[in-house]
Amino acid sequence: VAFIIFGRRVQKSVYKKADGQAGAAAWALDNLQGSWRVTNAIAGTTHLDAVHRVIGKPGVILVAEGAPHRVKSLLAQEKKKTARLVGDTPIYDIIVGNEENQIPLSGLQKYLSKLPKNIDGKRMDTIESRLSALGTKGGPAMPKGPIPGGAKMKGVQRTMKRR
Repeated sequence: VAFIIFGRRVQKSVYKKADGQAGAAAWALDNLQGSWRVTNAIAGTTHLDAVHRVIGKPGVILVAEGAPHRVKSLLAQEKKKTARLVGDTPIYDIIVGNEENQIPLSGLQKYLSKLPKNIDGKRMDTIESRLSALGTKGGPAMPKGPIPGGAKMKGVQRTMKRR
């Protein structure tokens, strides 16, 4: 019992530390358990806003992180591209954040697991192969995990603008 309580406390503090940092949603998606196929940073901006694609039993889920006014257009573009390839498979779009109509980072995994199961494993494979053919345009390189709070963003943004 003590081990479970300690584990939950550690998990809560890790999510609290990562909340609001660029790359935090990608980190949380990489830690999903089960048969989820995650593709990080399929679209992004120089402000380190990003859209990640998750393929699972519910269908295709587009998870965005960053400022909502910048991310909504990215989500709409990716949803339009994805809809052309997946047919009648449901496409969900989620924005990670702490504002209204957003999913908090700590509740992202729970939210994804509660979505209804709409497709099977074979359909997931075909969708993944179609979407991998779509590819990315070599978008911005996203960090593996949340960026530390004291990190200097000046050089990172300059590098992205050069691309």
